[in-house]
Amino acid sequence: MDSLCYDQGTKLPYKVIGGEPVLISYSADEVFAKIKHDQIKFIDLQFTGLLGRFHHTTISASLFTPQQMQDGLPKLDGSSIVGFASVDDSDMVLKPDPNTYSIIPWMVNGKTARLICDVYWGWDKGRLEQDPRGMAQRAEKHLKTQGFDFSFWGPEVEFFVFDKISWDVLTPYKGQSYSIESKEAPWSQEGKGYPMALQKGYYPSTPSDTLTEYRNECVDILNENFGILCDNHHHEVATAGQCEIDIRYDHLTNAADGAQTYKYVVRNVAVKYSKVATMMPKPISMDAGSGMHTNVSLWKDDKNVFFDKDDKEEISQSARYFCGGIMNHARALAAIVAPTTNSYHRLVPGYEAPVYVAWSASNRSAIVRVPAHFKGEKYAKLKRLEFRAPDPSSNPYLVFSAVLAAGLDGIKKKIEPGDPVHEDIFKMSKKDRDARGIKSLPATLGEALDSLESDRKFLNPIFSNDVLDKIIELERKDEREVSIRPHPHEFYLYFDI
Repeated sequence: MDSLCYDQGTKLPYKVIGGEPVLISYSADEVFAKIKHDQIKFIDLQFTGLLGRFHHTTISASLFTPQQMQDGLPKLDGSSIVGFASVDDSDMVLKPDPNTYSIIPWMVNGKTARLICDVYWGWDKGRLEQDPRGMAQRAEKHLKTQGFDFSFWGPEVEFFVFDKISWDVLTPYKGQSYSIESKEAPWSQEGKGYPMALQKGYYPSTPSDTLTEYRNECVDILNENFGILCDNHHHEVATAGQCEIDIRYDHLTNAADGAQTYKYVVRNVAVKYSKVATMMPKPISMDAGSGMHTNVSLWKDDKNVFFDKDDKEEISQSARYFCGGIMNHARALAAIVAPTTNSYHRLVPGYEAPVYVAWSASNRSAIVRVPAHFKGEKYAKLKRLEFRAPDPSSNPYLVFSAVLAAGLDGIKKKIEPGDPVHEDIFKMSKKDRDARGIKSLPATLGEALDSLESDRKFLNPIFSNDVLDKIIELERKDEREVSIRPHPHEFYLYFDI
């Protein structure tokens, strides 16, 4: 018999089915009952901008009404959110999703709950096309039109936690600089602790790992306050506070909500510890960068479509076609899954980041990996593809939607991914890679945007051309901002030329 259990923090209801916790939806009435029961004073209305930044506005819980929950709140000037609207037509409405109700534990001056919102135009003009959460919801609907019931997504979000960060870009004519401080770093001047060498930060024990208690608190808050289940956390490969907290897989939109909430929590808990957390992919030169490896599987009739017990790799033909779609569109996907100029400092050989468009089981030098920890039918639900190109500077709503579009295009067109590559691709010569037909990801954001401009049709079931044009426009602006400025290392290379 199925049993009903509750998360001990928010009392989020889960129904355990076959050993798996399944979240039960909230109704609007249940949310208002919880607001009263929990003695909530403020409601934080949260939403995500086109390029992934989290935004909010706060209302008084005593004035929040069921009508506002249904119709939305006219609280948004869309022209002030990058990528949303122009100033001449910018009245927008925030419609809260009752399923996202959670208590924010660090808001001590007035008990506060949050609700993630969908963004609509005012005047009943419908959903804002540029709302990333809306794209994720469209992606889930598109998946059903292709004959599948749902997809599972498990992002592995890495990030850095520094003791202090500073930079000077306000006087670009005089010069620019940045400085990173961390007691874990080999350049630390404190003379305390046990600094880690570059690329030697994976799984160190305490006291070398100074952030265990910080991550414990993040996990507690994610589990108990936001209903986001975490099964593992650890220090990552880089020095100076690189971390990862593994969150449980979920349906597409829920998983993107979870990734955004994850970023929100790790940043705010860092402030409590007088530290600063960043999702910047490559803040430290010559060290490992932060990725957001994205695990995906498709499901039909409660069965994992990606599993095939008779296949050598235990993946189905559909999984191979899905992989082929990702690989076929990998260069265009790069502009969405690695959307910053800094992303391409991470995507270089030698730092475990994927550079080459290939697939393999267990091989982490390939862009698509089939995790091979366990084999057999009893692990069928765990069979998945891991796409290793995304990084945490990306917008998870867009990442999951774009990867789904690419994979479904592969299934539709029966795109074969070719043979798996078991060798370390980083150690292959260019001649060997060319002989195997192994292509590279774009080397710069500009190259990625060129690829997206020429290969975008596969995205059109979910992304409109207007939205893609806006993404390209905004990212090209960032690219130009960086390209027109001299880099400090150029003085070292060329000043005496």
